[in-house]
Amino acid sequence: MSDMLQLAVTLPIMTPEPTPKRVRYLLDPGASTFTVQAFAAGLFSAFGHDPVIGIKDFSGAAEFVPDTFEHASLSLNINANSMTVINNVKESDRREIERMMREEVLETAKFPTIVFESHNIAMSSAGAGRFRARVVGDLTLHGISQKNLWINGEVIINDEGFRAKGNYALKQTDYQIKLVSVAGGTMKIKNEVQCKFEIVAKRGG
Repeated sequence: MSDMLQLAVTLPIMTPEPTPKRVRYLLDPGASTFTVQAFAAGLFSAFGHDPVIGIKDFSGAAEFVPDTFEHASLSLNINANSMTVINNVKESDRREIERMMREEVLETAKFPTIVFESHNIAMSSAGAGRFRARVVGDLTLHGISQKNLWINGEVIINDEGFRAKGNYALKQTDYQIKLVSVAGGTMKIKNEVQCKFEIVAKRGG
């Protein structure tokens, strides 16, 4: 038997490692909270009249390889018309804020959907089943896409899904949104808003 043939016979057959399978998690808006905190300037600013907007209707999914978090991704779609004032303000002010938000700020008739797509997710352990997360992605709001939005948060993972919470800031003018005044011009909304979330996701298909 030739040396080459003998080598071929004795070498073990190498099989490729199986590709780790990503698991898909579906966001559950009914079990989640997602808010936008606006800040008032002007006459009412000293009295704490800062509108809190609740996001009621959204969908999305996260995917990653359990334990290693390889190939992690997150997508989110928000129905802009679902955003309503949820804190304690006068009913007339509530109606005016919601009307201006839809017609003059977000212009939901033209731009009904807000979209976020991640392109980089980093996770680090913070204890048993707990992780610190940094998500970087592109946000399309009011028809304008801004790249490299950074979102930091904390994620708790179990067999059924995960819960993620965190916050991030946005400047309205980055998305060509005009700053408006409400309550007869006595309350002007500042440029920067704070977004806060506690999102529940359930293991899907």
